Amino acid sequence: MATLKIKVGDNVRVIAGKDKGKEGEVLKIDHKAGKVIVKDLNMITKHKKQQGQDPTGGIQKVEGPIDISNVMLVVGGKTTRVGFEVRDGKKVRIAKATGEVIG
Repeated sequence: MATLKIKVGDNVRVIAGKDKGKEGEVLKIDHKAGKVIVKDLNMITKHKKQQGQDPTGGIQKVEGPIDISNVMLVVGGKTTRVGFEVRDGKKVRIAKATGEVIG
């Protein structure tokens, strides 16, 4: 599988789907399915049953997965593609729009 260019904690913008144009932080990545979960985006309804130690149950809103091809990294307020370079002996992510290293 190819290296994913988006990592947990990155700020991304949705470029396709019902939440197109909205931005958020990546909370979780499913590498096998190629999906990301973005904070406060693609909200879905889950019916949760009460469990022994967890008394909260009922209908809850949670973030649903978004295909990784439908999000784009945001660096400095602009969406950008991501490239890789070797600098000082380390492989780093580079923002194609600005050429700066993504931390």
